[in-house]
Amino acid sequence: MELGIYRVCDSRDLGRLLPHLTGVAIESVERVAGVVTFRASCRTLPARCSACRMPSWRVHGRYLRRLSDAPIGGAPVVIELTVRRFKCLNSRCPAVTFAEQVPGLSRPHARYTPLLQAVLTSIALALAGRPGARLAAALSIRVAKDALLHLLRAVPEPPSPQVRVLGVDDFALRKGNSYATLLIDLEARRPLDVLPGRDAAPLAAWLRRHPEVEIICRNRAGAYAEGARIGAPQAQQVADGWHLWRNLAEALESTVGSHHGCIRAAFATPRVATEPTAVGQVTKAPAAEAVPFVPQDGTLDYLGRPRRLVVRTTERYEAVQQQLAEGKSLRAIGRELRLDHSTVRRFARAQSLEELLVKATNRATLVDAFKPYLHQRWLDGCHDIPQLHRELRERGFTGDVQYVRRYFRPFKKPHSPLPKDPPAPPPEHRPAPKPRRVVRWIMTNPGHLAEGDAAELKEIRAVCPELDAAARHVRDFATMMRDLRSDQLPDWMARVLADDLPALHSLVNGLLRDLDAVTAALSTTWSSGQVEGHVTRVKLLKRMGFGRANLDLLRSRVLHSP
Repeated sequence: MELGIYRVCDSRDLGRLLPHLTGVAIESVERVAGVVTFRASCRTLPARCSACRMPSWRVHGRYLRRLSDAPIGGAPVVIELTVRRFKCLNSRCPAVTFAEQVPGLSRPHARYTPLLQAVLTSIALALAGRPGARLAAALSIRVAKDALLHLLRAVPEPPSPQVRVLGVDDFALRKGNSYATLLIDLEARRPLDVLPGRDAAPLAAWLRRHPEVEIICRNRAGAYAEGARIGAPQAQQVADGWHLWRNLAEALESTVGSHHGCIRAAFATPRVATEPTAVGQVTKAPAAEAVPFVPQDGTLDYLGRPRRLVVRTTERYEAVQQQLAEGKSLRAIGRELRLDHSTVRRFARAQSLEELLVKATNRATLVDAFKPYLHQRWLDGCHDIPQLHRELRERGFTGDVQYVRRYFRPFKKPHSPLPKDPPAPPPEHRPAPKPRRVVRWIMTNPGHLAEGDAAELKEIRAVCPELDAAARHVRDFATMMRDLRSDQLPDWMARVLADDLPALHSLVNGLLRDLDAVTAALSTTWSSGQVEGHVTRVKLLKRMGFGRANLDLLRSRVLHSP
């Protein structure tokens, strides 16, 4: 008979096709509605009781079981197995009767053969519920997504190995709501466990069960530091280098924001390039006044009035600072001003109003990448907004014409038509770089900076001593991280505290609270780099769960996924 692409002639061919059916007698095979059905029975005697293992020859009755099997030639397979129920001959056995089981084919209460169950378990580990059900349907396997999740939950936990170097990091189950902790064996490069929450207690309890841990690589979170200290006091804690670099970048961004006025003052004066005059050359008459072009101030709207965001931020900053001077707590200020606690804390910690306004007034827009071209075309005399928008569209601009119109609105005076052909362009105005761009220049290796960026950074450092000192401290810290010179850390912190840099002072105070782990980070090659890679993989597994990534399911996939 034909079974998909196979031709079955006798029971020996069936045995070669389905080796897990060799323990039963095949009585018939038929294919109805695309499903191949094998009718089989077991005739071996005696059968052993599942409770007391005593053999029995007394047949109590028979019933029919339907087991789904792996498909053949793209066709689903169902095995109808006639199962005998035996009478247990042991009078002391609690089981009066028992059903026979075929090794490798049937198990108590199972609806799938071991072969198909192994296939579905692999699909569930790789794709979870709904995507796994779609793949199984493409493979001619009928299974519901909930059945795959049930198989996923039934996978036994892997044995707990001995671990010497442990990596710890957190990830979000629901961002801003619930989190979990991921533990990685950094030597074996595989996940060990997923703990609920990101508190100290679960980590300490896990570490007590693993006293062999010698090194713990973690981020700068205080909960993990406390958990490692309580659960594994013998282990050396190592702060992650990337998190140290990020903390330094955040402190530097706050410093640049506080001194952004110096940067704007330095770039307010246009750079004039003077050309030597040849001997005997006639001096040209001064050109007529050109159309002024000064980019709009981020604190003003297109009518020249202060923006509502600027006014609101100024009022809140003054109110918070005033109540702080009166001795009120942050919670009391938040209740009185009806502000969130994090907002009050941000206004209280700000060194100046400039630090708060610099981010709001330097937000990225779609026009930023095309501003040099727009400035040049405006100075060339092209003041036709639709024409400028068409030119930008040809250069890849995705915004509508209103973006360009709003950008140029402050430069046009009402009822004053601008000349289309100015006699001579004025010196090119240089827009001040945004704080994050200056931070990127300072955090980048000087040998990798572009020539223009290096020149502008040099100019900024020349006009602002505080930013010059901050840049020196950043370069020194980078050298310590690259060369693993932890012995230079105390001198570096002393130099930072000697300068008037409040944001970096806060960074140093944080380093002093975690000095041992920071010193270890600057003297060893261990880090949480591969832990971050596993966190990225966990996020992918979580998103593939389509909202069904509860912690138990996600933990099974993390620990068993290839």
